[in-house]
Amino acid sequence: MKQLFKEVHEAWLATQFTGFMSQTQSRQELYEFSNILFKHLTWLENDFIKNNITYTYDIPQVPIRVTHISHMLNNIIGRIESIESQLSSCTDEHITFRMASDLDYIKSVLVKLPEENVERCFLAEKNYPNVELTDEARDALTIFLFEESYKEYELIMVYNYSKANSNDAFLNRIFQILIDESFFHLRSFGQMMAEMGILGVPRSLMEEIYKFDDLKQFLKDGIQEEIGAKEECKKLAAAVSESSEHFAAFFTFINNQENYHIALMEEALEYINNK
Repeated sequence: MKQLFKEVHEAWLATQFTGFMSQTQSRQELYEFSNILFKHLTWLENDFIKNNITYTYDIPQVPIRVTHISHMLNNIIGRIESIESQLSSCTDEHITFRMASDLDYIKSVLVKLPEENVERCFLAEKNYPNVELTDEARDALTIFLFEESYKEYELIMVYNYSKANSNDAFLNRIFQILIDESFFHLRSFGQMMAEMGILGVPRSLMEEIYKFDDLKQFLKDGIQEEIGAKEECKKLAAAVSESSEHFAAFFTFINNQENYHIALMEEALEYINNK
């Protein structure tokens, strides 16, 4: 069961990051399938919790450096077939039936997706299409994307773990909003990394990052991290403003979204303090 959980996690990440590589309609298909695989992950997680089984999000690094998207599609299909062979380890027949049905359909679509050359995603040229970046702007953007893509993956998993292990509807509403927001940011940054040839899967999470003892302190630290992220967005918007009005506007947009994230965490903190 724990091996099944790990492999679903890996398949989700592989599918998500293959979506970043695509420049065709396949991207949307891959994003939808990654959403389904993430649901599978959360359902298995809930089954662990119901049965008082400890678990972690620890997985090996998912390799994604390929020349053609078919290599990743075949890799994902292989992962799915491995998952299918282990479904019997989950005793909840409703979960396993749904997963089996989903996975069978996903495989049938993946085998029909068109070929794409995706070498550009890994060439590390650090140029963005149709945008002339200064050296300063390029370096700032590269560092930001590496740091923030990891941060958004981390936040997805941290808030997901908190939500899975909480029965508080008020807090879970906030956790779900933050998960959804982090998915949008991860996808935005992942697509930009692919365009610049610097795409890479985030490193594995240390267990203590999401298995924390003090939610109040976590939220306080999270607020400070979001304030720091806002400052980085401001700096980046300033650095790229001369090179691209679109980039400057995008990072201002991301910066302003962080305001609501801070407000949500402050709301959660006030709720906990008043309980």
